[in-house]
Amino acid sequence: MNLRLLLPLLLISCAQAPPAGSKDDTRYWLEVCAAHGYTQAETAMALGKEARDVAQLQQHYGIKPPATPAERLLVLPYPGGRHPRIGFLDGAIDPHRDTKCSVFLPWAGGGYAVVDFPEAVWNEKELVYLAHTHIPTRWDKRGVKLDRIDWTRGEGGVLESRRTLPDGLAFAARVTPVRDGALFELRLKNGTDRKLSGARAQVCVMLKGAPGFNAQTKENKLKLDAESVCAVKSEDGKRWIATVFERGRNWENPPCPCIHSDPTFPDLDPGAESVTRGRLFLFEGEDLRAEVARRSAAGTLLTP
Repeated sequence: MNLRLLLPLLLISCAQAPPAGSKDDTRYWLEVCAAHGYTQAETAMALGKEARDVAQLQQHYGIKPPATPAERLLVLPYPGGRHPRIGFLDGAIDPHRDTKCSVFLPWAGGGYAVVDFPEAVWNEKELVYLAHTHIPTRWDKRGVKLDRIDWTRGEGGVLESRRTLPDGLAFAARVTPVRDGALFELRLKNGTDRKLSGARAQVCVMLKGAPGFNAQTKENKLKLDAESVCAVKSEDGKRWIATVFERGRNWENPPCPCIHSDPTFPDLDPGAESVTRGRLFLFEGEDLRAEVARRSAAGTLLTP
């Protein structure tokens, strides 16, 4: 069969299956898949099970999607089993789920945006971490395979993950759901024996699962470079999804489609640590520029 025809199947079939866990953990992932509207086949792929077993488990547990909390948006780990992009799939083979979370939109039929946090980490102009297969990382070139991990789930829907690379460079991500989106915190610690410079991360907000926001075009995107805000508007122009990071670099990739505000870090001596903060926020209204200006003046662009 033509490899080009096989590629979409390969991209999906390589989605990360979860590690074996307790019965309660299985129930949790079944609920997460239900929240994403997965079919039994997609759920089976995400959980690493047979479709017939998924049907039995769903019936046994009486699986329903988790309810949205009253005080915050629903934010869940992205379960894998379905590629989070529409296009440019050859640029994201075997997507890892351990960096991805879904922010569910509060509108009827709103769907969700998948945030890859972080999608990539660069240091000294070299790619040292990538949450899928595309450009070879430093460790790919050396034949070093990084372990797959899952988010640690905390109170209030908080998600955390930590990873230490083979040379000692470590990063820790924290996602905190809030009423109009989610807060992000990314820590980078230099555990190497040398000074590091030019460190930056990519944080990708993918829009495939967000009806009304997922047109593969630049026309519905807005970049406010002075505020490090990158946003996408709904088809009717009355709603926005925006991402912002401290010292962020804005760009978009229409084929995916996705939006970025990518944070940068200062130089780090051995043992030093730096943190950058960001946010995804939703806005209902036509004038996002005015809303960003209001939040900036009030000091609430990056805080609740």
